[in-house]
Amino acid sequence: MSTSPKITVATTWLDGCSGCHMSFLDMDERLIELAQHIDILYSPLVDNKILPESVDIGILEGSVSSDEDVEKARAFRKHCKILISLGDCAVNGNVPAMRNHFKLADVIDHAYRETATLQAQIPTQQVPALRAIVQPIHAVVEVDIYVPGCPPSADTIWYVLSELIAGRQPNPSAVTRFGA
Repeated sequence: MSTSPKITVATTWLDGCSGCHMSFLDMDERLIELAQHIDILYSPLVDNKILPESVDIGILEGSVSSDEDVEKARAFRKHCKILISLGDCAVNGNVPAMRNHFKLADVIDHAYRETATLQAQIPTQQVPALRAIVQPIHAVVEVDIYVPGCPPSADTIWYVLSELIAGRQPNPSAVTRFGA
């Protein structure tokens, strides 16, 4: 890894399980080495909750399932020089996109009324409205690097970030695949 100034990074998750962020944390002691080369300026993993005007690397996990997800993806594309689509949900929609085979109204009714044991009602506050179709991130914004995996392993994430830190273009398909 180079000794140049630190690379700035922002991460967030859209519709998914946050497993990709857990894999990020699974880098364990390598996080200490990584911290010598990057500054995480925005993430669910840090206190700062304001996306900076300019970030070197943006990492998005999860699929686009709501207007809120679209806004986050667009903000990351606008403010991040390199945008990474991390994990199968981000790359192809994965599990959240399984609902695409059903009418959205039927999915919501099933989740909040038919299977509810207490207070069977559709929430109206603090729950983002869902879009009719779940999409991968690249359906909404341009993506620079696709990293499949459910979730990608800590070794895969380490490889991608190490290559970027070294100024090289990573080839994630050399170290991971869908579902791996």
